[in-house]
Amino acid sequence: MSKKQKKGKEEPVEGVENLLTRTEKYIEENQKSLTIIVVAIVLVVLGYLGYRNLYIAPMEEEARSQIFMAERYFEQDSFYLALYGDGNFLGFLDIIDDYGVTRTANLANYYAGISFLRMGEFENAIDHLRKFDARDQMVSPLALGAVGDAYVELGDLETAASYYTQAARRRSNQFTSPIFWMKAGQVYEELGQYSRALEAYENILENYPETTEGREVEKYIARVQLKMKK
Repeated sequence: MSKKQKKGKEEPVEGVENLLTRTEKYIEENQKSLTIIVVAIVLVVLGYLGYRNLYIAPMEEEARSQIFMAERYFEQDSFYLALYGDGNFLGFLDIIDDYGVTRTANLANYYAGISFLRMGEFENAIDHLRKFDARDQMVSPLALGAVGDAYVELGDLETAASYYTQAARRRSNQFTSPIFWMKAGQVYEELGQYSRALEAYENILENYPETTEGREVEKYIARVQLKMKK
């Protein structure tokens, strides 16, 4: 083997050695800065864990203990008391104000939105339902559909149809999806947007034929098809 070939094989080793030397030199020259960065990262992590465990966790537990009476009033359709409390127990709005960073306060936004919807305060319903972060995938379609209901009551059918469509597509299932496809179809039909109404109805027939809506939807399809021919 020639000396040239031997030299060629040694070059990668020398390159690695040079790289290690430069790295060591960089670490040595910047040791103070690197130490500060590592310490800062550790402090951020410890601060976050402390915030979650020492501040948020106790607040979450307290919020859960406070919301039970509001939930009971909600179940009894006593929506005013559920929202504003009864003087002894907090209402959903109090939970939102006092425990805003907790998951319980997030859930209170959903309850508050539905309560306002049932009371006919549709703008307030929309406001709280939009603030609700639906971590529970089964609740998410219900929240979107409730926003659609509020917009129907306000006469904004275009927006209502959009929310019904979102609700129908969110976590497709046999319970909520056909309900909201049906509502979307009826609103599109009311708007005279028959092709969109037909699409919504056919979605029920194709994907949810065994549901209540699926067993009734053919008459809606026939009605829309007739309107489209006129």
